[in-house]
Amino acid sequence: MGGSIASFVTMTVAGRAIMPELDVFQVMEMRSVIGWFILLPMVFAAGGFAAMRTRRPLQHIGRNVAHYAGQFLWLHALTMIPLAELISIEFTTPVWGALLAVLFLGERMSLRKAAAILFGLVGVFIIVRPGVTEADPGHLIMLAGAVGFGIALVMVKSLTRTDSVVAIIFWMLIIQSVIGLVPAIAVWQAPEPWMWPWIFVIAFTGMSSHFCMAGALSHAETMVVMPMDFLRLPFFALTGFLLYNERIDLYTAIGAALILAGNLFNIQRRAREPEIATS
Repeated sequence: MGGSIASFVTMTVAGRAIMPELDVFQVMEMRSVIGWFILLPMVFAAGGFAAMRTRRPLQHIGRNVAHYAGQFLWLHALTMIPLAELISIEFTTPVWGALLAVLFLGERMSLRKAAAILFGLVGVFIIVRPGVTEADPGHLIMLAGAVGFGIALVMVKSLTRTDSVVAIIFWMLIIQSVIGLVPAIAVWQAPEPWMWPWIFVIAFTGMSSHFCMAGALSHAETMVVMPMDFLRLPFFALTGFLLYNERIDLYTAIGAALILAGNLFNIQRRAREPEIATS
């Protein structure tokens, strides 16, 4: 999960460099197509295309439709509500994922897991200080996007029981390339030479972030893995300070401390009381 967070942070830096110049649909399409070729050595190492066969094609399609829809709704809501409110609602994704995992994957909700999620949510709200007073269409759209991300998360966890991590990412890149082909063609423009290094960084980290997350989900329960995703916020704040001279305020420090405390609390419990993942 640490590898996934590092990949997301790196992808954010690359995206910030290139997104003003290229449409997001084009970037997403290039990420999927180039990422598929980057993944090929791992595919051959895992047994080749024959090893990528799956008995659950519909679940792969459903997972990637939900994930792509979540991305679309996130982008749509971005133009309608303040960024702080958007991020706050987006980070309810682990909550939806955890609750769906309890309902559909048979995972157990313990007090310590609930506490880790609560610490993370409180930390997120302290950092972004949303100040949401009433719902508007943008809030509802982002909430639907967060639920979409949660559905995709639970479906990935389920897929790790039967399919390898390489196969999950293999089909993710293929299916999302197909889903995004028409929107990308509609906005396509030829990238300038200086853009290509950033495009390849986005393609690699776009693949590695999901590869590492799927790998983490194959080794631990959803409610253990996903609260760690809250650590993206303080890491993003640090990246902004170091690279873009963005200020880290007291609220960010307090929120980051709560997020770290919740994760350490949950990890310490597992060290003392190891659980067997549901099979």
